[in-house]
Amino acid sequence: MDELLRILEQNARETPENIAKMLDLSEEEVLRRIADYEGKGIIRGYRAIVDGERLDLNTVTAVIEVKVTPVREDGFNKIATRISRFPEVQSVYLTSGSFDLLLFVEGHDLREVANFVSARLSTIDGVLSTATHFMLKIYKEHGVLMENHDEYERLKVSP
Repeated sequence: MDELLRILEQNARETPENIAKMLDLSEEEVLRRIADYEGKGIIRGYRAIVDGERLDLNTVTAVIEVKVTPVREDGFNKIATRISRFPEVQSVYLTSGSFDLLLFVEGHDLREVANFVSARLSTIDGVLSTATHFMLKIYKEHGVLMENHDEYERLKVSP
């Protein structure tokens, strides 16, 4: 991957001026390359990683494993696209293993997520089974530690 993309992944707010210095490029070249990546759809968006616990958002995130029947000549694309369109669904991944799709779903509470699974997700033609796992605590998200720990914290040793 291009070093410019790595820098933006680590800190999307890094200024073009600083990126230019890091990469020994002109600021204009950095701006041109970013615009090119955006135009080609390589950069799909920018986002902040927000600690919902500190904001007391009272939302629930569930990871849902979904087993589906693939559609002839379309595989998993049609059903994955349909599931992706639900506003509760934050992410959808095609996976290998004992299930086919991995979903990240958000709701206001456990009941809302349970209703989504029972009334909307499991009733889709081609969905064979689901397994729902609720996230209880986030320790690290998108490479960012969510708790403040001393970086050089030593493990306690007992005699």
